[in-house]
Amino acid sequence: MTPTTMNVSSEIWLITATVLAAIIVIDLIFQIKRKSEPSFKESAIFSAIFISIALAFTFFISGTWGGEFGEQYLAGFITEWSLSVDNLFVFLIIFTKLSVPDKARRQALIVGILIALILRFIFIAVGAAAISAFSWVFYIFGGFLIYTAIQLVRDHFSKDHSDDAPGGKFIDFIKRRVNVVDEYHGAKVSIKKNGKRYYTPLLFAMIAIGTADILFALDSIPAVFGLTSEPYIVFTANAFALLGLRQLYFLLAGLLARLKYLGIGLSVILGWIGLKLTFHALHENELPFINGGKHVEWAPEISTELSLGVIVVTITVATVVSLIATRKK
Repeated sequence: MTPTTMNVSSEIWLITATVLAAIIVIDLIFQIKRKSEPSFKESAIFSAIFISIALAFTFFISGTWGGEFGEQYLAGFITEWSLSVDNLFVFLIIFTKLSVPDKARRQALIVGILIALILRFIFIAVGAAAISAFSWVFYIFGGFLIYTAIQLVRDHFSKDHSDDAPGGKFIDFIKRRVNVVDEYHGAKVSIKKNGKRYYTPLLFAMIAIGTADILFALDSIPAVFGLTSEPYIVFTANAFALLGLRQLYFLLAGLLARLKYLGIGLSVILGWIGLKLTFHALHENELPFINGGKHVEWAPEISTELSLGVIVVTITVATVVSLIATRKK
């Protein structure tokens, strides 16, 4: 019988956090020191290694705490990884719109991934604390995911939809208050000119990336909490999803523009998880104005197995249909 909670010891938490932090730091140091973009072959090898490690971690969780928790981790990882790929697509839009040169892109990617890591782990801590204190938080998470899913569909089919870089108004606000130059200066965010400090367009590319990271963190944390209530799984699923994200960018850079239906696939997944969260909240009800504060018997509890199947099938179909639809390009 699968236990209801994982009961992860502090030693396992410490070892896991230390190993993941070491991998991230070593990878970032290696990427910072290198002088050129990774080749397609190198990106493919590193991406395959990171994904293999993440998938192999499923067996560790299943063998230690049971298959149910292994399924929760796998569903969480696939969801977070898919959101990370969509995050890379937004990065590509930012780089294209702001005409960021290749050398500066490498710098901006590192900053963007670091911001994503920090934001997600802050949101994990806040989300876990809120859920442990108030079960009605599931209503907020569920409603937010359903709203996000609807917005994704509307954005996709909107006739006046344009791939504008995030943070436009905030960037304009900053530009009006600092000295700026129009040209890039390698990987520098600022330069000195005539004794004054001037900021390059790379700073505003990083601000746009940071804004995108906030938006994706707001989606990703409720999504993974909709699949599991275990902070350890939420933490590891997010960490593994962000490992090797930089190499994945260079691997998929030419393919990202072809994934035109990825947003639709993600909307289906987020909407599904939103419904799962809402139904779960009805079972854990503590709001007196909903069914008198009693459990709602008709609300089904959606299983992890079913959610995992929906996630895998949706991502597969969205990817295949996208590639078929854009094959001529």
